[in-house]
Amino acid sequence: MNDKSALLGQLKIDREPEHSDGGGGTGKWILLVIILLLIAGGLGWWLMKPSGLPVKAASVVAASGGSSGPASLLDASGYVVARRTATVSAKITGKVTEVLIEEGQHVDAGEIVGRLDDTNIRAGYGQASAQLAYARAAHDQVRVQLANAQRDYQRKQQLLAQHFVSQSEVDNAQTALDDLKAQLNTAARSVDVSLQGVEVSQKSLDDTVVRAPFAGVITVKAAQTGEIVSPLSAGGGFTRTGMGTIVDMDSLEVEVDVNENFINRVRAGQAATIKLNAYPDWEIPAEVIAIIPTADRAKATVKVRVGFKQKGDPRVLPDMGARVAFLSEAPTPGSGNAAKPGVTVPADAVQVNGDAGVAWVIRDDKLERRGVKLGAKNGDQLSVLAGLSAGERVAIGDSSKFEDGVKVQVQP
Repeated sequence: MNDKSALLGQLKIDREPEHSDGGGGTGKWILLVIILLLIAGGLGWWLMKPSGLPVKAASVVAASGGSSGPASLLDASGYVVARRTATVSAKITGKVTEVLIEEGQHVDAGEIVGRLDDTNIRAGYGQASAQLAYARAAHDQVRVQLANAQRDYQRKQQLLAQHFVSQSEVDNAQTALDDLKAQLNTAARSVDVSLQGVEVSQKSLDDTVVRAPFAGVITVKAAQTGEIVSPLSAGGGFTRTGMGTIVDMDSLEVEVDVNENFINRVRAGQAATIKLNAYPDWEIPAEVIAIIPTADRAKATVKVRVGFKQKGDPRVLPDMGARVAFLSEAPTPGSGNAAKPGVTVPADAVQVNGDAGVAWVIRDDKLERRGVKLGAKNGDQLSVLAGLSAGERVAIGDSSKFEDGVKVQVQP
């Protein structure tokens, strides 16, 4: 019985009273307080956070009137092009026997750049020369016969005066003399024809030698020995159209596309500077050659040709990317008509439309639309001649969201 009682006692659940020392309850209260504090802080931040359109502010600075150098009125990008370039080809179709050029080689005007097979043409030239020699020999033969007929006619005239021959014999001698004169004239014309044939053959022979049309630099070598070249590209892809491409480096210039809204800032003869993308720190003096008198309807641009004032620099190569700054005229010292300097602002702070634009002034944390009159651009700074005052602040940001009276938040 005692063992059974002990076993039953082990199966008995011991329900001791819960301790009320407050350890678990205190932790719950602390967690609840932390959560309430976080909620209160978030709500406070939400209520206290600044509101308004985020923008950056730039100060309007009075422009210095002491600079007398020209400023950039307009910047445009384009490429270096050659006004004088040619694919050098033969006038006839033939097989290349010799190519005397390589890329980068300088050639003079008239220098031989290649030769074609002249075997058949040279044979024709020999035949024409032989025909000329034959015609000249025939001409000499007729001339000898004419001289003899002339003497015979004179003798018979003397005999006729002495009544030793009849008049008919004299007439026959006259006829023979006239016939030989006609033959001599025909022989002379045959000599001329043969001479022209020789000249034609000579020119055909000269056409097998390809020469440079002007002095320049070879940029492309297009043919190799054994290939067929033709000015008409007869034979499809197996026929070359030329020996190579030659470029006159003294004819290099820059072509840029100028937005038609700003073309009134450009004129022929205007001073400019060119910066090549390959040499961004190198300012090259230049001037406007011409404004092409037509506009591109698709791009709303006008093409402008800008020439280098210093030519022949080996760093300038065709098809290089370039950026052109069109410069204003430098004011004459002491002149009374010098333009007032105005103020300057970052170019990003103005919506440009030709010679005018729109700036957004920050006043009492709100935007105010302001129309401005623009001057020259110098780097990333834009000159404003009217509409802004020094000390004001202008907004820089997403201008599509700018409106009069919109509240803004100035970002640092």
